[in-house]
Amino acid sequence: QVQLVESGGGLVQTGGSLRLACTDSTRTFNNWSMGWFRQAPGKEREVVARINYNGADTLYRESVKGRFIISRDNAKNTVYLQMNSLKPEDTAIYYCAAGRPYSSVYTPIQAFGSWGQGTQVTVSS
Repeated sequence: QVQLVESGGGLVQTGGSLRLACTDSTRTFNNWSMGWFRQAPGKEREVVARINYNGADTLYRESVKGRFIISRDNAKNTVYLQMNSLKPEDTAIYYCAAGRPYSSVYTPIQAFGSWGQGTQVTVSS
């Protein structure tokens, strides 16, 4: 059973940067794709970025391309989301999830689970 814990959220001004981290305490996530998702107040949860099991392939939603970078360090059982040039519309609770049992970056969105508790990101204008 994958158990994920997110960290790194906070309050930042427009144009600022944050780095989120998601760690699997059970050390089983190395075989699966991973994803970062976010949910803003009153909106549905949406996928932000996905990464395959070894970090070689990544996918981003259009609105974050060129600003966000997803990466993973399997030796540390951790996946990261580097967020640069942040905008107020990036404000949301950010969650990581495991694409178990899929390893490809093309993991179906509905397959993602084992959600962490989320970390709040607030971008002030």
